[in-house]
Amino acid sequence: MVMVMRLPLVVCLAALAAPLLGRAQTLAPIRVQVSLVNVGFSVRDEKGNLVANLTQNDFEITEDGVPQKISFFARSTDVPLTLGLIMDVSGSQQSVLKPHHNDLQTFLKTVLRAEDRAFLVCFGNNLRLMSDYTNSPKALVDSLKVFEKSKSVEDFPLLGPRERRVLGTAFYDAIFYSSTQMMQNIERGRRALIVFSDGEDNASAHHMMEAIEAAQANDVLLFTIRYTEVRNGRPNARNQYGTSVMERIARETGGTGFDGQGKGLLDGFGQIDEQLRSSFELAYHTSNPPGDNTFHKIVIKPKQPGLTVRAKTGYYAR
Repeated sequence: MVMVMRLPLVVCLAALAAPLLGRAQTLAPIRVQVSLVNVGFSVRDEKGNLVANLTQNDFEITEDGVPQKISFFARSTDVPLTLGLIMDVSGSQQSVLKPHHNDLQTFLKTVLRAEDRAFLVCFGNNLRLMSDYTNSPKALVDSLKVFEKSKSVEDFPLLGPRERRVLGTAFYDAIFYSSTQMMQNIERGRRALIVFSDGEDNASAHHMMEAIEAAQANDVLLFTIRYTEVRNGRPNARNQYGTSVMERIARETGGTGFDGQGKGLLDGFGQIDEQLRSSFELAYHTSNPPGDNTFHKIVIKPKQPGLTVRAKTGYYAR
């Protein structure tokens, strides 16, 4: 939801003379915890078109119903992008992206600018970091091709701790560790994950809400591109569950979910590109105490009528 950075402010007090003791006494520093909350969001008009020509004065923000003062505001084009590609390569998904390597590379060429960077994670039974941060679309796609041709996943570095997994799809863990291990120390800017999967999980150490919370806490937008195997024209119960999961994690973090079947992948790429280019970033110092282990609801209200904001719903103050 939101990235919470604790900034200790040290107030140094001068040594005071102590006449009775005949020497100076130095008081201990006073430390104050200040929580800066970052939020990325997009705005659409009544026709569903993205709106990009807005300023800080066009918005109000509340946390738990209490108005907050905006400390930082920028359009997405003015801040760098950190992008993660999270690829499900479990049994049901292994061949899905192979026909779309060129589409993926074209999308990355469009999205990534000189100051941007991206990484690639492949997951099935384990999470493998296929490409660390790079600005090269070709390097990212080439690393995916290398993985697809490899006969042993042990050749590639793990993301997250080594877990003993009996079954084959660690969907939630892939989101959790990509949001924390890869995104946690990123400085201000847009942060987004594009998750290619059917949304089904049977091997994670973390559950859905922990994955959502990790993304919210690090201000990561989740875009989901869903590939669901449908037989006899109907999804089964497990397919329906995966679909609802992918829609929810996108909605709760301020992103969008897409169906990757047919022309859905290209349409999804186009809309993700548009949203990343037309979004906004703001930050405020929360009036709530830091680290109170409760959920804080965030609402961004546009002052102009007819506008709708898509943003994460809040954050847990851990």
